[in-house]
Amino acid sequence: MPEIHAARRRRAQEFIRAQDADAVLITAGPNVRYLTGLASSNAALLLPADGDRALLATDSRYTGAAQRDAPDLELLTERFIERALAAEASRRGMRKLAFEAHEMTVERHGELAARPDGIATVPFGRMIEALRTVKDAEELEKIEVACQLSDAALARVLPQLKEGMEERAVALLLDHQMALLGAERPAFDTIVASGPNGAIPHHAPTGRPLRRGDLVTMDFGALHDGYHADMTRTVAIGAPAGWQRDIYDLVATAQRAGIEALADGVEAGAVDAAAREVIEAAGHAGHFQHGLGHGVGLEIHEAPMLGYGRTGKLSDRVPVTVEPGVYLPGQGGVRIEDVLVVTAGGGARTLTSTTRELLVL
Repeated sequence: MPEIHAARRRRAQEFIRAQDADAVLITAGPNVRYLTGLASSNAALLLPADGDRALLATDSRYTGAAQRDAPDLELLTERFIERALAAEASRRGMRKLAFEAHEMTVERHGELAARPDGIATVPFGRMIEALRTVKDAEELEKIEVACQLSDAALARVLPQLKEGMEERAVALLLDHQMALLGAERPAFDTIVASGPNGAIPHHAPTGRPLRRGDLVTMDFGALHDGYHADMTRTVAIGAPAGWQRDIYDLVATAQRAGIEALADGVEAGAVDAAAREVIEAAGHAGHFQHGLGHGVGLEIHEAPMLGYGRTGKLSDRVPVTVEPGVYLPGQGGVRIEDVLVVTAGGGARTLTSTTRELLVL
């Protein structure tokens, strides 16, 4: 919808003017998509500080998509997009060009800075990422559909889990079911960690077979129209041992504390602390060392980050994950994760619906 992207570009122009730059060169793929609607592996946007003369550059593979998805923008078809946009900036009399320093390599920046036309470059910062933090209604709907697809895929897979199935087979089942339900693809590489592998938060699935007495952690999500879901459930194969139920109950309690701390205006670090303090009080401080959660949207991990030492406040229409875990080396682990949206009325709305109770299969 061109009007949505035009409104986003107008908000971005306020940051350009604040830096006293003539224009910004947007090169991060998700940011180009956010501002133009075009999904491409080779696209960039030259956005001036004022007016509507934004110039989208991509190569011939994406010309048709650009004409379809960004019909309101001037289009430049060129293989070497950054070089072409820099030349166009010079032709238009732009002398101070902001750029996305967190995305651009030193080599690519060196090519821009070495131009003989006297263009000065200044870091733009993560300004577009800051704009992307608060979602509009259309974005929230896409994330919600992605979460629904993820829930539905898990509901289809759970009855099929049994002793002897390999971790890789479970991951493929989840990916296949998400595709059958209409997902573009998995939002990220699906994690299935059984038994002692559950102590590794980002374990890559292997040929290890599920065994009676295992806890099995499944971390996965669907991608829908460019927007990501991210959920985790840990289930038991057969009756859980006492220690397994203890850490599961602990993680569930910590997650509830984190969710209850979500609110419009709350500090990101305070949400992490609410959950972390529960785990630390139980003597497992050393067994939960990653952040509590993160934003989701056009990227699977995006601002805001909910972690210890993180600053900044949450606000209405910001979707985040809450995913505490306890990981016992050599034994196993538990992680429970949901996607929620902070609401202006207080608290947060949960987008993932699968039960958080320990399922015994």
